[in-house]
Amino acid sequence: MTPAGDLIRKYYPEGLHKTLANNLAADDLALRAVSLDQPEQGLPEEILNTTDVLIWWGHCAHAEVKDELVDKIQQRVLSGMGLIVLHSGHLSKIFRRLMGTACRLRWREIGEKERLWVVSPAHPIARNIPETFVIPHHEMYGEPFDIPQDGKLIFMSWFEGGNVFRSGVAFERDRGKIFYFSPGHETFPIFHDPIILQVIGNAIRWAAPTEMVVNRITPQPEAPEKIHSNNPLANLDTSTLH
Repeated sequence: MTPAGDLIRKYYPEGLHKTLANNLAADDLALRAVSLDQPEQGLPEEILNTTDVLIWWGHCAHAEVKDELVDKIQQRVLSGMGLIVLHSGHLSKIFRRLMGTACRLRWREIGEKERLWVVSPAHPIARNIPETFVIPHHEMYGEPFDIPQDGKLIFMSWFEGGNVFRSGVAFERDRGKIFYFSPGHETFPIFHDPIILQVIGNAIRWAAPTEMVVNRITPQPEAPEKIHSNNPLANLDTSTLH
């Protein structure tokens, strides 16, 4: 037992995962709370393959996530599963894999004020979110943030110490939608804040797939229109090249 651990247990007596599941409960959501210490690291195939949106929070155990599991999650996202990455999940294997960058940032942990601004008010994730809102005490995340430039910026943060940060960014990878949202340091009661919960709930509904396409690269021997060109490879067997 440590003072920091006692503080975390004060805010999240059942763990962050169960707190999020409880606080996000809604009639249109079926939520499951899993963790790394469960069999198959909480995501056996029967759970992963029936998950529409995966919320990922992690901090000190990124390296413990097995690469085989990361492969499976990546393929599931590319097929259409949504992924919401919270706070220090920016350094998770799956987020860095899907971003293709180091995802580094500046940080400072002194419990300063964070003010978030909605910069894309028409986006579904910003629905019913005030133009600006404050987290009284939080860990500072600051620019430069090593993420790809194709992301849609939804939220921007300013910190009391003067730093700014792209705190809410949406991406698409193949069929899957991804949302990174930086609030959520475990030593503060962030996941009890109704605005934060509204953002995450909006993100779940935005990221949910309309369909899952397991393998979209498929042969199409029959063309939709008549082909008049002669095939220069007609007498050559190219089947082993595919």
